[in-house]
Amino acid sequence: MNFIDNIKKPIIAEMQLFANTFKEALKTDNSLLLSVNEYVLQKSGKQLRPMIVLLSAKMCGVINLASINAALSLELLHTATLIHDDVVDDTLERRGKPSVNAKWTNKIAVLSGDYIFAKSLECGTNTDSLAVMKSISEMGKQLSDGELLQLENNTISDASEENYFTIIRKKTALLFATCAEVGGISVNASVEQLQHLRNFGEYMGLCFQIKDDVFDYFDDIEIGKPTGNDIRDGKVTLPLINALQNCTPEERNEIVSLLDNKDFSAENVQKITLFTLQKGGVDYAISQMAEYKNKAIEELNGFADSEMKQSLILCAEFAASRTV
Repeated sequence: MNFIDNIKKPIIAEMQLFANTFKEALKTDNSLLLSVNEYVLQKSGKQLRPMIVLLSAKMCGVINLASINAALSLELLHTATLIHDDVVDDTLERRGKPSVNAKWTNKIAVLSGDYIFAKSLECGTNTDSLAVMKSISEMGKQLSDGELLQLENNTISDASEENYFTIIRKKTALLFATCAEVGGISVNASVEQLQHLRNFGEYMGLCFQIKDDVFDYFDDIEIGKPTGNDIRDGKVTLPLINALQNCTPEERNEIVSLLDNKDFSAENVQKITLFTLQKGGVDYAISQMAEYKNKAIEELNGFADSEMKQSLILCAEFAASRTV
């Protein structure tokens, strides 16, 4: 039994209900939109985020319709942002298959993403909880802010650990934080419980994103992300930021020149990758990832032992140890 199967064990029935409702939410009488939605449904991933919503809810109470609708809202919002991100980044492949914009067009991808985002709002309102809607809408706002910050901070002069963590908090970590928080909100968890759930999700999300950035430095076709992809896109992530802080001025100037001139030949991408590995940037990122994993797990200490708590611990372990 793999990580995800073990995580799902306490909520198998609830995840089946979620899956059926998710499929229903993407039905439409528009044939083109239905084709896109069915394609998106086929490519849906591990659905870790709705698992976190439902595990958090069940750890604090009894899963109800509001819990399911909150999970739907967040997974639909996440799906919409991935479709839009692929357009923004000119990405032609996701999870080993053509992206929506590659299979159809940018226009169809944007409009389909808009439709799915609207469905996300509809599911959010179906929770009948203003607190859930406020949490989700704030996260959506921060998500867009993070994307814009990343576009703005795309030069070496802007690259710092502080900026990096600001961006990944907004782009990735706050979605996980919101998943855990709204799960608790849906079952009337206490203010103290909600804060610990939110902290758990944020720390896990930081761990998750750092792991993604570490993937870029290893050659593994399983992850569906070519080695050096971030470098070719001009993204300066934690491993490279740290490596540039631990080298001679001459070495730094050479690497910065390649990045500033966007000279991303195969040879130069390999040079930057090896530089980052040799200067300890990847090892440093892995140590930061482990630190955030441990901080996430610590946030669960105040909750009574249960299958749900163990599954949330497994979520944090998965974020750090996953190979995809």
